[in-house]
Amino acid sequence: MVLFLLSGGVLADRLPRVLLIRGGNLVMGLTQGAVAWLVISGHAELWMLVVLEAVNGTVSAVVFPAMQGLFPQLVPRELLQQANVLQSMVRGAMRVVGPAISALLVVGVGPGWALAADALTWVAASALLVRVNLPGPARKPERSSTVADLREGWSVFVSNTWFWVVVLSFAVLNAIHTGAWFTLGPAHAKDTIGPTGWGYLMSAESIGLLATTLVMLKVRLERPLLVGMLGCALMGLPLLLFGLLSSLPVLVVAAFLAGAGIEIFSLGWSVAMQENIEERMLSRAFSYDALGSFVAMPVGQLVYGPLGDAFGYRDVLVVSGVVYAVVALGTLSSRSVRELQRGPAVVSTTSPPAPG
Repeated sequence: MVLFLLSGGVLADRLPRVLLIRGGNLVMGLTQGAVAWLVISGHAELWMLVVLEAVNGTVSAVVFPAMQGLFPQLVPRELLQQANVLQSMVRGAMRVVGPAISALLVVGVGPGWALAADALTWVAASALLVRVNLPGPARKPERSSTVADLREGWSVFVSNTWFWVVVLSFAVLNAIHTGAWFTLGPAHAKDTIGPTGWGYLMSAESIGLLATTLVMLKVRLERPLLVGMLGCALMGLPLLLFGLLSSLPVLVVAAFLAGAGIEIFSLGWSVAMQENIEERMLSRAFSYDALGSFVAMPVGQLVYGPLGDAFGYRDVLVVSGVVYAVVALGTLSSRSVRELQRGPAVVSTTSPPAPG
């Protein structure tokens, strides 16, 4: 996914985004079906699964920017916040329900058939989009090369200070989040709150995310990045407290607040991008965002294990919580970030969907 994100953004700005998402979902359904067959038949080898999942990652590199660039084609500009909230609401609900359904499938019918059920959901998602017909993104009349399109996307990235400041900060924040929270967190939980307690923290984070979507249906974010980065800083709270104490009720509340804060940022960021970046370049912009934000995540996963072993889980979690909050709040030293307001209402450059 990381290797092909930029190329995926170019494709999503050139071709009909719905077509790319529909085709991508179908391919991922087929690859997951192949994984399921290999597991069920007993022929699965690690290299086979690696190759198939690499295909999924490549397809995701196209589907992700296409999905992010689709919203301005679907709804009027003044309803973008509500549209993003509805998507977050569904995603949040599935984060709560999905793992439970998956566990039941694995225990009840086995991992191979659980993978087969996963494959069917991708195929169903592709089928749901068959009746969605939208024009391709607006393009300049002259043809351009892939390199020229990438340069144009880069110019958007570097010319908007709020854009590159937040993306660079998230290279650090995502490394901390994946390394401290998802790598050290479960290991530290074994000796403190236990696996069940860790499960409560994960659930509390998801519930906080879901509850926030209900509030955001009514509350308009006038300065989406100011509020978003303040919310994002709350993720430092459970990291800090998990290193200082083992009180499960306190940690559950902190995880709930962190989930709420992350959802506020996610919503604010999506709205800021969709309202302040031209629609014809939106997928490329999101691909640069994803590349800058995601590339450090594997680094965090790799370095936090040795850091925890060398300095102790508690100390590393405490320092990580402080650094996380400082980096998130530090973005607000940029006037471009803290003063970015909702974009003006503009006429879409694409035609509205045809009735039916």
